[in-house]
Amino acid sequence: MKLKWSIILLLGVIPFSVNAQKLSFKKDGTFKIVQFTDTHYKHGDMKSDTTLLLISRVLDAEKPDMVVFTGDIVTGRPVREGWDAVTKFVIDRKIPFAVTLGNHDHEQGVTREEIADIITDYPFNINRLSEVSRGRVMDNVIPLYSSQKPLKEAALIYCFDTGAYSTIEGVNGYDWMTTDQIQWYREQSLHYTIRNNFQPLPALAYFHIALPEYRLAFNDEKNVRYGERKEDECPPELNSGMFLSMREMGDVMGTFVGHDHVNDYIVNYHGIALAYGHFSGWKTTYTPEINGVRVVVLKEGKREFDTWLHLLDGTIRDKVSYPAEFTNPGK
Repeated sequence: MKLKWSIILLLGVIPFSVNAQKLSFKKDGTFKIVQFTDTHYKHGDMKSDTTLLLISRVLDAEKPDMVVFTGDIVTGRPVREGWDAVTKFVIDRKIPFAVTLGNHDHEQGVTREEIADIITDYPFNINRLSEVSRGRVMDNVIPLYSSQKPLKEAALIYCFDTGAYSTIEGVNGYDWMTTDQIQWYREQSLHYTIRNNFQPLPALAYFHIALPEYRLAFNDEKNVRYGERKEDECPPELNSGMFLSMREMGDVMGTFVGHDHVNDYIVNYHGIALAYGHFSGWKTTYTPEINGVRVVVLKEGKREFDTWLHLLDGTIRDKVSYPAEFTNPGK
């Protein structure tokens, strides 16, 4: 069972958890994350077997230190057996993993809370049960520790639940980060900044639905981008201000989402990399593309990371370093 408690700061009580395993940079100062997104896995559907093949191949090839599933993972019944199948490859390899839910995960006769109970019960899962905002689950901040003793917090991984669909009458489309989630993020960021001698820790954020700034960033030709946009972004119609908060707090270097299946770009926007993963499902949805993942390698003590796309057939695409390869020489 995961150990949970709360600490008291000048800001008030901020709940957090320390899991049985602490994530640390390796001795070479790197930490590798593989992101699977939109697998749309349906247990027993032969078309979904390719998703399982992708997971197995990528884990063996990349040997990540952590895996993040960013929503729309199991979209068919039976749900528990689906999650068992998808996570088995990670658990068998003893790789710590986190999950953020999408807009379809809870549409198979289970609630988001019930899915969270399933996920947090798995060995090697590093989420914790939380409900920062009503109906959102597993909003977590996961610290990465230094490679050398004494261990200290060296970087952060944020996981956010972006919900499903708008609940405000007259506002169509997808849901947005709530004011409660934004306030929680600001409190966590400040907490770790204070602990780090008032210097923001390098951080990444993983969630499902893109922020409205994704579209703005890609449309501005002055911004350096890699990868492809093959469909219009589907962010919420309302902008609740999470990107602004991330820019103000100064810790998040990059955000990583899914949702829009045939987008896999990464673009620099006001000093934050806005990135898609790569569609990890197969022909159970409308997507004709070969499936794949996004890989990110953090570097200890530096506000930078390397990233690339790894496809099912072994192809490596768009391998770049942030921020070094995102400066615009014309500016």
